[in-house]
Amino acid sequence: MTLVSIIMPYYKKEHYLKSTIESILNQTHQNFEIILVDDQVDDKSFFFLRDILNLDSRIKLIKNDKNEGAGESRNKAIKNAKGEYIAFCDCDDLWKKEKLETQLNFMKNSNLDFSHTSYDIIDENNKIISFREAKNIISFKKLVNSCDIGLSTVMIRRKIFENNKYQFPRLVTKEDYVLWIIMAKNDVVIKGINANLTSWRKIKNSLSSSTLQKLLDGYKVYRVFLRYGKLKSFYCLIRLSINFILKN
Repeated sequence: MTLVSIIMPYYKKEHYLKSTIESILNQTHQNFEIILVDDQVDDKSFFFLRDILNLDSRIKLIKNDKNEGAGESRNKAIKNAKGEYIAFCDCDDLWKKEKLETQLNFMKNSNLDFSHTSYDIIDENNKIISFREAKNIISFKKLVNSCDIGLSTVMIRRKIFENNKYQFPRLVTKEDYVLWIIMAKNDVVIKGINANLTSWRKIKNSLSSSTLQKLLDGYKVYRVFLRYGKLKSFYCLIRLSINFILKN
């Protein structure tokens, strides 16, 4: 049975992590390892995550020496992963029980290196507030215009990361968006499964919900990582923002 490495950077999500872990432990596909990366790096996270490790022997912990951010934490976990496939899950999101099995079968049958799924958006109380449908194929051109891939829905064949240019950058938000764009630009085929297999949690006042931070990092996507000019970067940021508003 195929081994999947599930990568989870941890930072101040103690209210949700156990539920997230349980949604993974309940998967129909059971051959996996969970790699938690402690990016909170304090006594509180040490004792909390120590108890989480006792839930299952497949849970492993990497402790950062200092706060590195989600991107660097994922890069570190990828280097320690043993699975043939890498799956990502944020510590407050949830998986439907058939997520891994469905996605693995889809990728093997289609010989894919990258896949993602449809997902619903939930609030702090698990109430569904919206839905995102996975597109069949997302090209570089489409991805530049709109960020339509949920991180916790993504599965990637591990061999892809043997190419050093495929790493998460140091950004507060949109670090995953940058990596998907770079992969698409280099002709990695990105296909979606039109099946709702994930729940993404929207939390008020979180980094991912900060409008100003999203705008700052969105500009960097184009100016720094795609090396567009200032005007083009600003234009792309406006287009990205409009598409985001339209989706909501």
